[in-house]
Amino acid sequence: MPVIVLEAKDFSSPLFLVRTWEILSGCTTFSLVASLEPSELYNNASNLPHLQTFRIFCMFTWCFFFTLTLLIHILSIIQFHNLIPISWKNLTVTAAVFGALMCLSASVVFPWIIMDHQQVLPRPVSAAVASCITFLAYTSESYVLGTQALEQRGYMGSMPGFLKILQFWGGCQTIPLLLETVSGPPNSVPSWQLVFSGVSYGACVLMSVVTLVVILGDFAGRCFLPFDRFLAGFSLIGVLLYMVATVICFTKILQLRDISQSIPNKSVELVIMETVVVSITMLAYTVDLAFSIKLLCDRSHL
Repeated sequence: MPVIVLEAKDFSSPLFLVRTWEILSGCTTFSLVASLEPSELYNNASNLPHLQTFRIFCMFTWCFFFTLTLLIHILSIIQFHNLIPISWKNLTVTAAVFGALMCLSASVVFPWIIMDHQQVLPRPVSAAVASCITFLAYTSESYVLGTQALEQRGYMGSMPGFLKILQFWGGCQTIPLLLETVSGPPNSVPSWQLVFSGVSYGACVLMSVVTLVVILGDFAGRCFLPFDRFLAGFSLIGVLLYMVATVICFTKILQLRDISQSIPNKSVELVIMETVVVSITMLAYTVDLAFSIKLLCDRSHL
């Protein structure tokens, strides 16, 4: 099959320009962070094990989405995506929205937790600014794709699709936060709370992965049950699990507040971040459940 390259006018289209912007800014961001010395980030060497998880998280985010965007950009230029057995319109929207959310998280975590606030050096500040620019690039692509017709952007470009991406983002945020809480300094949080939270987050991430694979692979018609019922069931399970996880998070805040003098401030910040992310994710599952119930009711009346 001959390879069809884009015409000259396509190289000046908003989508082409914004993906080029994403590639350049993403490459700049992880290159700056990779070149940083530990002394430029950590004023106290004892904080290095505590912060290493979040640095790996940020580096993985920038590198992964740089690679994914580069592949999407190349396949779009040579018009080779028609040979890939996936839903291209759903993939591009998912990559743009999920990339915007993940880069937003990295842009918050890197300057807030990883950077040393006692000394302001030019290269860490430049890396933080580059990360924010990368977030703006992915947000711009999400906006450009969102202005297209629904047939062009697919299911993931609709509100239920955005909620699925938001749920997956929430699970990806809570897991490193929980790992850092478990491996961090000792605290008074009961072990059963940590175990339940970990199982809940892991189960919801697994359900999100299954949902995305089915949608991106166009496997909905091959399910032995109607896929909208699967989505409603996943949303209900997610609401119940995250409802309990939200209660546990607020309980941990109250427990840590009573002993705030004997634990580091970083532990309190991690619990607050986890509570915010869990609350947003629970809200996403709740709204998604409402959409699923409405869809099932509308189909039952047909």
